Amino acid sequence: MKIVTSSTELAYGCAFVPTMGALHQGHASLFKLAREKSDFVVASIFVNPLQFEDQEELTKYPKTPDRDIDLAKESGVTHLWLPTYEEIYPAGFAKRSAGALGDLYEGASRSGHFDGVVTVVARLFQLVRPKTAIFGEKDFQQLTLIRKLITELKSDIEIVAAPTIREADGLAMSSRNVRLDEKAREQAQVLYSALNAAADSPDLSAAQAALTTVAKSAAGFTLDYAEIIDEKDFSKAIDATANKRAIIAGWLNGVRLIDNMEMKLGAVR
Repeated sequence: MKIVTSSTELAYGCAFVPTMGALHQGHASLFKLAREKSDFVVASIFVNPLQFEDQEELTKYPKTPDRDIDLAKESGVTHLWLPTYEEIYPAGFAKRSAGALGDLYEGASRSGHFDGVVTVVARLFQLVRPKTAIFGEKDFQQLTLIRKLITELKSDIEIVAAPTIREADGLAMSSRNVRLDEKAREQAQVLYSALNAAADSPDLSAAQAALTTVAKSAAGFTLDYAEIIDEKDFSKAIDATANKRAIIAGWLNGVRLIDNMEMKLGAVR
């Protein structure tokens, strides 16, 4: 694996996985999927300041550079790119808008977050020029906005969605999980429990009720939203909605946790 600090050293036409570091096995699954797509896998590590609500959250974001290098190498990354702020955001760069979808759910709770996401992803794509880019389904609203971004850019980059990787107890893997103490780590299982309760329901009404009831049941967990939406536009799902997904988010000990799950209501699981 080659560690580079300038995009001029990258292999164009690669499979690309953008990250903010603090890598874990969820990221490893993205790298391995990328390797199936190309012999050249570029992973970037760039903690993007534009997508943080405040300086404190940016400061708290975990950094594990040595472990990141080892995990990337073990997982098939051929080029680990550590760009500078100046390369990503040169003087006079234009900030993008995520549009109306960027103001819903995660966007409603994290002002400007998705504007920062689409801005940095557009710049990364411009510099890397990948053939394929891999993103996890855990951040489903982000994934949807990046697909929308590809359309806006009139780009032919293939966006591949990778399934959420979970801990043994069902908690979705996230770099933020390291900030949970033992008690909070146990309480965090409420997200997966709520999603499963919804998925096991016979119809939409029962699923929404189960999702909300279970989400509010855990002490210490402050629910932000728990909703079953239309995957296409994030409007609230109705019975006729073809592709339903439950989304959930909240705070535990000051740590924001999000998760989601496809809803095939009435089907045998």
